[in-house]
Amino acid sequence: MLYELIAAIVTGVALAGIAMVLCRLTRGLLPKWLVPAAAGIGILGYSVWSEYSWFSRSAAAQPDGVVIAWHNEESAPWRPWSYLAPVTTRFTAVDTRTIQRHPDFPDQRIVGLRLASRWQPSTLVKVVFDCAGNKRADLSGGNVSIGPDGGIENAAWIDLVPDDAVRRAACASSGG
Repeated sequence: MLYELIAAIVTGVALAGIAMVLCRLTRGLLPKWLVPAAAGIGILGYSVWSEYSWFSRSAAAQPDGVVIAWHNEESAPWRPWSYLAPVTTRFTAVDTRTIQRHPDFPDQRIVGLRLASRWQPSTLVKVVFDCAGNKRADLSGGNVSIGPDGGIENAAWIDLVPDDAVRRAACASSGG
């Protein structure tokens, strides 16, 4: 966040400098308010670009085998332009490299999910999906365990809609 603030300020100073040079070259023909206006446009322009490009930059940085299954777009009053084009602020990625299956439970997949949000550190969580039953259970917290037969014990299963994108991405891969 600090680097983005610095980049926004540098962009504003650079555009203000360009405007100042133009004002001097035209010997005062351009209005004096052009310099602070250019600085403001630079800072605002960089901020908007950074907000809109965050998702594509984050998606491109994911390693092979990590599939972005879901993303959230939102609009906000402090970003009035986002009512025309919503900004992606969060996403969930399925790490297909971590998928685990048990031969006795072929419809279940244990998978690592990356939960990413703008301005927040990413969180890695382990989740089990019941592909046939359209359910999922978090493996963190509580006393969830894997029993001696390979079954998930003490899990709080959550029903999912049949076309849940994260479940679909986790269940599409055969896993290890």
